[in-house]
Amino acid sequence: MVILETERLLLRQYNKEDIVSLHSMFSDAETMKYYPAPFSLKKTKNWIQKNKERYEEDGYGLWAVCLKETNELIGDCGLVKQIVEGNMEVEIGYHINKKYWSQGYASEAAKGCMEFGLYQLGLNKLISIIDPMNIPSIRVAEKIGFSEEKESFIFNKRHLIYSFIKDGC
Repeated sequence: MVILETERLLLRQYNKEDIVSLHSMFSDAETMKYYPAPFSLKKTKNWIQKNKERYEEDGYGLWAVCLKETNELIGDCGLVKQIVEGNMEVEIGYHINKKYWSQGYASEAAKGCMEFGLYQLGLNKLISIIDPMNIPSIRVAEKIGFSEEKESFIFNKRHLIYSFIKDGC
């Protein structure tokens, strides 16, 4: 099921056929540089299952990012509930296969998710939780209009919280 469409991308719910493409990306050390470790096959399967649960519980989660032209899965992007300093926030998260880096796909997908969250879900604020050393993710957040809000200790380490607040809120 396609959730949203951008100029070059389709974002849809995960399905069981996505495991190979997703694991190829998540098991790569360079792609997962800002995570504690690359994902095992089991962890990738759990990632897909957790997002399927999010679709049911929240109405959103991380979605498969596919090229419109070929339908190839090149990453994921979407909305995820996170607890930050005791408050529930909705984060835009994104991962793109390294062979597609620096082509604007993460920004395009994140912008689509931002519009979905603000205008279809009616959210007033969105965040991104970013490792301070992850300059490409910082650039994506800034490119779609987010700005640094604060630093916070999340996932057992220091992270930057970038946010976007809808005008008038």
